Amino acid sequence: MRLAAILFIASAVLLSVSGARADNVKVEELLDGLDHPWSLAFLPDNQGMLITERSGQLRWWQPGHALSAPISGVPQVWAQRQGGLLDVVPAPDFASSRRVWLSYTLKGEQGAGAAVGYGTLSEDHRQLRDFREVLRQPGLSSGANLGSRLAFDRNGDLFITFGDNFHAEKAQDLNALQGKIVRLKADGSVPEDNPLVGRKDARPEIWSWGMRNPQGIALNPWTHEIWESEHGPRGGDELNIPRKGHNYGWPLATWGIDYGGDKVPGSQGGEVKGTEQPIKYWPVSPALSGMAFYNSARFPQWKNSLFIGALKEKNLIRLTLNGDRVVEEQRLLGDRGERIRDVRSGPDGWLYVLTDEANGRLLKVGLAP
Repeated sequence: MRLAAILFIASAVLLSVSGARADNVKVEELLDGLDHPWSLAFLPDNQGMLITERSGQLRWWQPGHALSAPISGVPQVWAQRQGGLLDVVPAPDFASSRRVWLSYTLKGEQGAGAAVGYGTLSEDHRQLRDFREVLRQPGLSSGANLGSRLAFDRNGDLFITFGDNFHAEKAQDLNALQGKIVRLKADGSVPEDNPLVGRKDARPEIWSWGMRNPQGIALNPWTHEIWESEHGPRGGDELNIPRKGHNYGWPLATWGIDYGGDKVPGSQGGEVKGTEQPIKYWPVSPALSGMAFYNSARFPQWKNSLFIGALKEKNLIRLTLNGDRVVEEQRLLGDRGERIRDVRSGPDGWLYVLTDEANGRLLKVGLAP
């Protein structure tokens, strides 16, 4: 793997539903040779970043340094199809605990499922010590619809997305972890005020349900609510605000159709009583992935924006927000022809983007002067 010293100015391939001008986008390739990178996370106090590769490696990198060898102590993962080593986030108290959370997939007797846990990162970034698995989704998947994104809210609670494992009916089963968003405390225990705590017919970890394959999750810095993006079937990708104890419909309510072109089995239409509507859906699926809110002063043109990667469309989606409403939509980086797996807003105000390829790249993205 090598540092790529390629810096260029690109005119964004940018589509707007409201006629906004095309901006000039500045892209710097920081790393290449990554093996299907899935997630990146900045460490506090300018300590660099962590990057996961789906084949099972966790690495550390900082500008001016070589990309690290794989960090030891990472759990063995089931790395097939969409499975492997997936998300990474430092705990809110990382400065004192050095705790790092991971999501990954494991294979069980009935199929693959997602798991989450944490370990302690050594000061030299070479070891993840004393790794502890905290929660495992009883696996039903052959390697698809795994979800597995992680995000902390401002209270220090951890939100985890679990896909439906291609068993759509499980998304409405409150005794299953498929098709759910769950909430845990920072130590891995269940908050007493989770909505289903005390019910014998439900998992206490559940926060909301009726999700299909949530591929992005992030904390809104203005409202302090968690937002989530997910894959629909054929069409019907969604952007949601998953609220406590609410049902987001899948598979009863969906704006997509089945892959064969027929109605999704069990679907009652796009709007179903007792389920929540997405704040936005896409009739043609971009295949949404990781996402990040932009709240920096570096590029004022991007204030109040939400960026979401697109795997199928191979671009970066920029949504301009007014409160909880999407008022504008644009496409960037489409001229590169690369699957965008993750995007994060860096402490320096630039966007950092991972491309999901066998020769995956880390890109630094901003606006030209």
